[in-house]
Amino acid sequence: MRVCFDTQGGGTANPNEDWVAGSPTLAIVLDGLSTAGLSTGCRHGVPWYVANLGGHLLAALADLDRPLTEGLADALDRVAATHPECDLSDPGTPSATVAILRHKHGVLEHLVLADSPIVLDGPEGYTVISDLRVDDVLPELRAEVESHQTHTSGHREALQRLVLAQRQVRNTPEGYWVAASRPEAAQHALTGTTPLRGIRSAAVMSDGVSRLVTEYGMATWSDVFATLQTGGPSELIETVRKTEATDPTGIRWPRYKSGDDATVAYCQW
Repeated sequence: MRVCFDTQGGGTANPNEDWVAGSPTLAIVLDGLSTAGLSTGCRHGVPWYVANLGGHLLAALADLDRPLTEGLADALDRVAATHPECDLSDPGTPSATVAILRHKHGVLEHLVLADSPIVLDGPEGYTVISDLRVDDVLPELRAEVESHQTHTSGHREALQRLVLAQRQVRNTPEGYWVAASRPEAAQHALTGTTPLRGIRSAAVMSDGVSRLVTEYGMATWSDVFATLQTGGPSELIETVRKTEATDPTGIRWPRYKSGDDATVAYCQW
């Protein structure tokens, strides 16, 4: 498996909270959850968290016989052990979405936890693997955020109310699941396998890239893969940025940020 990737922050004001890595058998994308400027109980921050979780995932899943859920649970446990001085019980503790694609003996294994999708380009078209349980919670607060233009006080305050409410249902049966401090979250990931035969390529991405199709409606998955084939991940991310630049305050496409962190790993065989 050949993997090429790129990641770019959504703006200059904040560090990139995405993380990506690739190997001959693995492609991993993590999308750190925004804190909206609220406290987390951790002195390290989201970029530190995704970098450490990603490193432990690479190590854990290098063993092809290890199940993806077991490797994720082990990585979560190891990251938690590196900062016991922080309040890991805080509902805002640093957290992330997870998307993993692994090539193993002619089979593609996948794991997705929250809304960073994997898209397979196969003989019957494009298969999108994503965990959208977060979309089912707190629709009223989500709508309130989207009623404001970005970069306004109303938008910022509504986003903080949403994030505070999300934290109360995060990693609970009533809400949705993400990678945070509890290893049992790994058991709630969506997993499966796909025979490699017939799969031409695949893309593992954060929602900062997939929204070009799913939210903005400015491209099809065929367009996305054509861009990846000719210009690679960097050109695809640049296409997202050019699209967002036409709507800087979120009037046409209401959203949490004018430009989100954007990451994609493009896999070929």
